[in-house]
Amino acid sequence: MSSYIKNIIRFTAFSFLSLFVAFANEVQATHLRAGEIIVRRISCDANRYEITIIVYTDTGSDVRFGEGLLDFGDGSDPIQLPQIDNTSRGDLGQEVGTASFTTVHSYSSAGRYKIGYVEANRNEGVLNINNSVNTTFYVETEIFIDPFVGCNNSPVLLIPPIDRACPGVAFYHNPGAYDPDGDSLSYELVTPKMNLGTDVNGYEHPNDQQFYNSYADANENMDGPPDFEIDPITGDLTWDSPGAIGEYNIAFVVREWRFLAGEWVPMGFVTRDMQIIVEDCENERPELIIPEDICVEAGESVEEAIIGTDPDGDQVKIEAASVVFDRGATLEPDSVFRNSPLTADFTWQTSCEDINLNPYQVTFKVSDNPPEGPSLVSFATWNITVVGPAPELVAANQENQSIVLDWDEYTCQNADQIQIWRRVDSNPYEPDDCETGIREEAGYQLLTEVDPMSVTYRDNDLSPGAKYCYRLVATFPSPYGGESIVSNEICSEPTLATEPVITRVSVDVTDEVAGEITVEWREPFDLGSLTAPLNYRIYRSEGQTGSANRIMVEDNIVVTSTDPVLTTYVDTGLNTTDLSYNYEVVLMDGADEIPSEGTATKASSVRLTPVPELKRIRLEWEAVVPWSNTIVDPPEDSRHLIFRGEEGATEDELVLIDEVDVTQYGYVYVDSGQFDNTELRDDIMYCYRIMTKGTYGNPDIYSPLLNYSQIVCAQPSDTVPPCQPVVTISQPDCESNSCGFTEFENELSWEVGFEGECESNDVSYYEVYYAESTESEFELLTTVETTSFTHRNLDSYKGCYRVRAVDRSGNISEFSESFCIDNCPHYELPNLLTPNNDNCNDVFSAYGQEGSMQDENGNVISQCGEVLDPTKCARFVKSVDFTVFNRWGKEVYRYEGNAGSENGIYINWDGRDESGANLSSGVYYYLADVTFDVVDPSNAKQQMKGWIHIMR
Repeated sequence: MSSYIKNIIRFTAFSFLSLFVAFANEVQATHLRAGEIIVRRISCDANRYEITIIVYTDTGSDVRFGEGLLDFGDGSDPIQLPQIDNTSRGDLGQEVGTASFTTVHSYSSAGRYKIGYVEANRNEGVLNINNSVNTTFYVETEIFIDPFVGCNNSPVLLIPPIDRACPGVAFYHNPGAYDPDGDSLSYELVTPKMNLGTDVNGYEHPNDQQFYNSYADANENMDGPPDFEIDPITGDLTWDSPGAIGEYNIAFVVREWRFLAGEWVPMGFVTRDMQIIVEDCENERPELIIPEDICVEAGESVEEAIIGTDPDGDQVKIEAASVVFDRGATLEPDSVFRNSPLTADFTWQTSCEDINLNPYQVTFKVSDNPPEGPSLVSFATWNITVVGPAPELVAANQENQSIVLDWDEYTCQNADQIQIWRRVDSNPYEPDDCETGIREEAGYQLLTEVDPMSVTYRDNDLSPGAKYCYRLVATFPSPYGGESIVSNEICSEPTLATEPVITRVSVDVTDEVAGEITVEWREPFDLGSLTAPLNYRIYRSEGQTGSANRIMVEDNIVVTSTDPVLTTYVDTGLNTTDLSYNYEVVLMDGADEIPSEGTATKASSVRLTPVPELKRIRLEWEAVVPWSNTIVDPPEDSRHLIFRGEEGATEDELVLIDEVDVTQYGYVYVDSGQFDNTELRDDIMYCYRIMTKGTYGNPDIYSPLLNYSQIVCAQPSDTVPPCQPVVTISQPDCESNSCGFTEFENELSWEVGFEGECESNDVSYYEVYYAESTESEFELLTTVETTSFTHRNLDSYKGCYRVRAVDRSGNISEFSESFCIDNCPHYELPNLLTPNNDNCNDVFSAYGQEGSMQDENGNVISQCGEVLDPTKCARFVKSVDFTVFNRWGKEVYRYEGNAGSENGIYINWDGRDESGANLSSGVYYYLADVTFDVVDPSNAKQQMKGWIHIMR
């Protein structure tokens, strides 16, 4: 049993035992109304925390706060609090007091810790808790300690958890919560607790029917039942509206979230147990007028008026709660009753340190001051977003085959990175007010990130003929995060390189075996000393990127003219149905290829993927090309064309049904039948083809560049999974070079089966899973579009694989059968030892390559100068435990060795016993326990027995 569980048991038992005694002796221990636990990390370099329990009490009770138990959640003993005097909170009513206790605790390691406090008792007479006077009060807060996520403190709640309400009038509350680390907050209602994991007995929601005379019309407008809820984002608590007069307790959790590595990670929470006091009154609720949510650049000043009014003409006061007041913001006047209407001036001079991914919430509270009866309040939340100012790009100058960017030093020293974004051709959009980062469909791609103090960058990864345009974005570190407004755009002149310029990779025919793709290019802008005729080679690889199954498809394409000319090549016999392809065009100088001055330029075919949905089909397409398929000007060239037809239709039979402005919508189109105002049918297969439009932004290269995708077909509402793949694995050849294994790779291939109710022709990609051994869990290794995969850079051959297919609708096939590849282990020992220093059998060693020589043919030579049979070499051996016995069975020598260690697996025994004395000539016997490196650990250990003849 863990120490944590033991502690919980000890805590719970101790709590109830002590409280039972309290119940038996003093039923009038009736004083706790509300409270919470706030945790502050003292140092980010140590797991040391300041823990504060804040409670609100009933001043009519003689019992003082304290003598409850505080558990730290880490298995350490809970502590009992001392008694602490209450402090009256007249602003909350003469019967309300407050008290607090603070302690410091250190945690020994990272983890999640739930800090809980339990005490007797709640105050008497709470309407929605059964027998509240004999019910313990319990609150808890969770903290998350992890050195990889950074420093963390609990949320802080600034507005007290005691508020008053009137029957029939909507009630509002907001805790005024903020997170000191800039984490995002969320809110949810929970049931108040009486101990760890135990809800109070007989709890009813405040809007339960028993608290109302006329439940059906009990809201403020008297047109519906009452509602009780909390806004999960703002924390606004609404009770529309209270019924029976009396005291009610509720609880809610304030959770903190941090955005890490692309996802929101829960960091901890604070539970607030709060009390609402409903009193008879004729008062009307005051009102607030606040500004619209705003966004400002860091360094700007925020100056706004907050207005509070009261319908009864009573005096009002305006209060505010937010972390911004710790950052220099002011509200004047604050917490002072004045005549209605009251105007309070909010002022905040922002700085770079205030930049935040999330808006700052400022919670305003207005209270009235009626001559009789309770004060009523209203809340309003104002959001202020502070973003980084835009970086300023100065120049983009071409130097040889590079482009050098220069920019002004960024003004905010607390930036984390400067992102460099690039696209082909210009998109001179102006960001909207406070729009941060790169606009999603603007056609830019993230090139790299550099140090925030950098002022220059050299871009060497250029494709010939392209006009490159750049923008910068500054990002800021966690936990606050955030980014800047995008910089101005600066473009370079088109690059004039020595490579051919690919202008087209278009699918002409879609077929599994007879597909065709047209590849088009123009000659290099800089031919150097080359003259006509020009010779080209074309290489093709499977997939949109990479060099999978790369082959040369044409060796000698001759072009006789040196004038700018477009050359085309039609590649045939392709599987354009299932595969996409990328191409390289290489210029020749005689029989030699002219190497690229950077990364070889490739261009892929357009790959179209349909995603069936309910009564519609979503189309998505992409191409990895050196030009831009997002054209901004002229606008008509920004529209990609959508073609549709019936199943079996050829390219010429498809009909243009729509156009997509990719600068607004990206490479996505949803067909719901809008073309002919007819709903798509689930029993019909619809076939599509896309034509993209692209540009290099170079006036010497025609535009738009038109390229077609393959034809794909799909049915709406597709729920049929692909068929199960059938996998074939090539086993290693262990006989060809058994002495020299240095590089390991496993080749897998598969076909899609046709058995059962499944689809075989709509696979989008395959998932390849891998396990190191038969006892290991399978984990996703990679995803591929092809029906083969080579697993490279392995330490050995051993491993198990299985594959499953995923179709365009996200349906997943059954896993293929699991296939394992094993190493081919071997270990062989000789039976002769002649330690006479003639370099032949001087030591007793396992057969293998260690210490051996090679002849001119690469053969391994044994100690005696003989060519060693490669099948005898030791391979895939992890350890050896070797023992020698004399003919009477007495142990005379022992050796233990492990692969890769100083004591290796080859033994190299010189015929001496344990004391170092030479053993006499004769026959000895050995026992060797050998552990092999194999896929099934249960087969790893083998025992070998044999004899050794020592001849001196």
